[in-house]
Amino acid sequence: MSSKVSVLVAGSWGTALATVLADNGKQVLLWSRNEEQVREINEKHRNSRFLPDVDLSPLIVATTSLQEAVEGADTIILVVPSSGMRDVASQIRPYLKPDALLVHATKGFETGTLKRMTEVLADELPDMDASRFVVLSGPSHAEEVIRQCPTTVVVAAQDLAAAEAAQDLMINSYFRVYTNPDVAGVEVGGALKNIIALGAGLTDGLGFGDNAKAALLTRGLAEIARLGTTMGANPLTFAGLAGIGDLIVTCTSQHSRNWRAGNKLAKGTPLEAVLQEMGMVVEGVKTTKAAYELSRKYDVTMPITDELYKVLFEGKSPQLAAQDLMGRVRTHELEEVATDALTNVWK
Repeated sequence: MSSKVSVLVAGSWGTALATVLADNGKQVLLWSRNEEQVREINEKHRNSRFLPDVDLSPLIVATTSLQEAVEGADTIILVVPSSGMRDVASQIRPYLKPDALLVHATKGFETGTLKRMTEVLADELPDMDASRFVVLSGPSHAEEVIRQCPTTVVVAAQDLAAAEAAQDLMINSYFRVYTNPDVAGVEVGGALKNIIALGAGLTDGLGFGDNAKAALLTRGLAEIARLGTTMGANPLTFAGLAGIGDLIVTCTSQHSRNWRAGNKLAKGTPLEAVLQEMGMVVEGVKTTKAAYELSRKYDVTMPITDELYKVLFEGKSPQLAAQDLMGRVRTHELEEVATDALTNVWK
């Protein structure tokens, strides 16, 4: 008997992952609160708001019922904005099978608590084995995955068997899945790269050129590793798909919501107007605030994050932020690398 697989929610990435599963022959239940969206998916096999002009597999069936989506499911893939993860986790708790495989593909921290998504899930689902919670991350634009462009991602869990179960479920000829035991590193890398992507959009919008972008990505990776290792991550993770891989794709592509948001900010559009125009969650904005607070909690130097925080929340001009970054007191590059281990990776 085939297993029941559900994806929550029907945004661009959720729909793309549902398509990967359908291409692997799985019957997928895709949840959305939006009745019109559910009707379009079921009747027209389209999700025009998030992935226009793409035909979806008839193996993907949508529902507005969270109970229908979750009850009896062997695997649940959560693609929920970080701000909604706790609420959704709380709502699905009564319907979950104790041995269900729970995978999340959300890149961000919870504001206020500053917790990673697996920590939020552990809070709300105390009856489940948190070591089996899986995080999926890596360089993966939904717009390319849905067209079967070659893509590589990573799944991480403390329990290797859980990571391998997620790997087996999703891997195919165009969607290659690696495993990693470093849950903290994969979550931190996936979240923090969105901050640097905002900065990349800003530098491109200001016309700073390729030299500036290369510097931003390199020094941005140093910041990610510095905070991540302080939070318990393995430094090698940041040299992989959840680190430099995701950083490159998010900072160099116009598919990236965070890049687009930064680009609009550089052209003088106010933050609230940018977010309204985007019409989708821009995780990098809330993540910048969370990372700013985490850097103070752990006493970690993060100059790029500091300047972006001032641009987003204190009204500082992007031009002045760039000047202040370039005018920082001189330092030695390797003094700012998080650990000797990471230095060895970069040699």
